[in-house]
Amino acid sequence: MKALVYGGPGIKSWTDVPDPVIQSPTDVIVRLDTTTICGTDLHILKGDVPAVTPGRILGHEGVGKITEVGSSVTNLKVGDRVIISCIKSCGSCVNCKMGLYSHCLGGEGASGIGWVFGHLIDGTQAEYVRVPYAENSLYKLPASVTDEEGVMLSDIFPTGFEIGVQYGGVKPGDVVAVIGAGPVGLAAIATAGLYGAAKIIAIDLDANRLEKSREFGATDTVLSGTASWKKEVMALTDGAGVDVAIEAVGVPTTFTMATEIVRPGGHVANVGVHGKEVPLHLESLWIQNIFISMGLVNTNTTPMLLKLIESKKLPAHKMVTHRFKFDQFIEAYDTFGRAAETKALKVAISR
Repeated sequence: MKALVYGGPGIKSWTDVPDPVIQSPTDVIVRLDTTTICGTDLHILKGDVPAVTPGRILGHEGVGKITEVGSSVTNLKVGDRVIISCIKSCGSCVNCKMGLYSHCLGGEGASGIGWVFGHLIDGTQAEYVRVPYAENSLYKLPASVTDEEGVMLSDIFPTGFEIGVQYGGVKPGDVVAVIGAGPVGLAAIATAGLYGAAKIIAIDLDANRLEKSREFGATDTVLSGTASWKKEVMALTDGAGVDVAIEAVGVPTTFTMATEIVRPGGHVANVGVHGKEVPLHLESLWIQNIFISMGLVNTNTTPMLLKLIESKKLPAHKMVTHRFKFDQFIEAYDTFGRAAETKALKVAISR
């Protein structure tokens, strides 16, 4: 088969590799129909994730059909169309039983680490992939949900909802600010309304993404490149500050921005993956009674989010801006890596 293989920092290739095989009775093999690229993949290619070694097949999002099942798999069968979760779940360890799949203690990849695809084991940017703990790590896809909608449930929608909206404690009537209107930020915007947010403010440097955010439920937008950005946000809250500030970029500046616009007693929900040290000004924040949360997605809300997408309550279909075939993987990476120029959100790569 062919797959997108990491060759070290700055090196990738769409090349021939051995087909995956069943290694454990709980495994299945999935033939990928649609996959995509995540910002994390770009971090890996920069060498920011040393645990990813040369030769690793990248990717942790995908939709496809099962072609082979392990001997202990009873709830899935050959031909089932499934969503591959970005997080493994053995389903039996103490963390999985609490819904903390991101810290699954199953030994696949590494005990205590839920994100294994394209990280510690071969991933989904391939024609076929081996899925461990399949009965707990795959979700059957209804016929009415497209591949492109389904692949948005591998990672970005659960991430935006769980780590942004749920961890941020969004409640009815809240004013929510989402800093970063990329795919995960847009997912947070789209799902904040589920908990009754009265106002959702999208904040970004990119005017195109701000315009797009309104399609996902943003009620107001603020261009963060202007000197008056903070005043604009505060004006939208009658000077009080936002109830919940969701950081969805992953750089020190945006985290600091979130702490500057949250009201006393409010929440800062950090969703972005930070690759360098971030200052935390406790000397000024302690007196504000602010709650700060962060984390890796568990994907325990995927079944619920799937029902909402199936009933057209979430605009997952609007995420995809560019489409490619498998033999255009390198072009897809180039387009996604230049998102500011190409106006790419998510790229769909299909057979």
